[in-house]
Amino acid sequence: MEDHKRMLNTSARLLRLLTLLESRKEWSGKQLAERLEISARTVRNDIARLRQLGYPVGAAPGVAGGYRLASGAAMPPLLLEDDEAVAVAVALRSSAGGGVSGIEETSVRALVKLEQVFPTRLRRRVNALQAYTVAVTPTGPTVDPHLLATIAATCRDNELIRIDYKKQDGTETTRSVEPYRIVHIGKRWYLVAWDRDRHAWRTFRVDRMQLRTPTGPHFTPRELPAEDIAAYVTRSIRSAPMKYEARVIVKAPASVIAERVPRDIAIEPIDEETCTVLARSNSVEMLALYLGMLDADFTVTDPPELVARMGMLAERYAAAAKNSA
Repeated sequence: MEDHKRMLNTSARLLRLLTLLESRKEWSGKQLAERLEISARTVRNDIARLRQLGYPVGAAPGVAGGYRLASGAAMPPLLLEDDEAVAVAVALRSSAGGGVSGIEETSVRALVKLEQVFPTRLRRRVNALQAYTVAVTPTGPTVDPHLLATIAATCRDNELIRIDYKKQDGTETTRSVEPYRIVHIGKRWYLVAWDRDRHAWRTFRVDRMQLRTPTGPHFTPRELPAEDIAAYVTRSIRSAPMKYEARVIVKAPASVIAERVPRDIAIEPIDEETCTVLARSNSVEMLALYLGMLDADFTVTDPPELVARMGMLAERYAAAAKNSA
């Protein structure tokens, strides 16, 4: 009985140790001992057991050394809670429909392997969620999944990166940045980083980036520019310079219009029945499209190019409606 209890305690401790190693790039033996409330000798013994189970735990000697879960020749078992397993499966099914370039087939293969080991209760949850969810295939710019994974790793490990970046006007520049967060808004991926060349926070579109290798060295993390990083990126997108800007008065509540237009369009309520919409773009055609999405009466005076384009579209739509009648 005592041997059985001791075995259970050891197994639970190994799971906790593995969870810690997966959560951070490197731990010292002292840190692990303190977290697990065990001796340094027991930490060394448990690391040896994990290696016997196939987990590639590396160790660096010296004061600055520590333990890290390295990349192995084969994938060891992953430790996932029920909710985490369901989230991974749903994400794989969604990504199989597109959004990140070249990931569709890989997602399907990974999903098949994952669902093979799912207990019945989890398989039912995933199937039910997927059966009653309709996904729309993304049509925006796609990004390389390897690039996303690499950038995410540099955010985690506080590693400096150099990027070749194509700006909105088509010009290219090379920047040295401290990466902090990757944000997905609408159809695009953005990197929030500290630009060492500009000495300021910047938001970069990932589909316009090319990462120079190798990464590094490490940097000391700064305080983030905002608590809500998604809202911060949205504000950054709205403040980016655009060629055309239209401010319109819409005869509909702001809450209704907010559900009909992209998140990067600013909406300000005037009263309970009207609101102001500020739409910005580098093409008047896109502005006209945004206004068409309002599905409500509106008044617009600027810019003149937009007014002219809307007149042309009105004539075209009227002729199409007449010919279709």
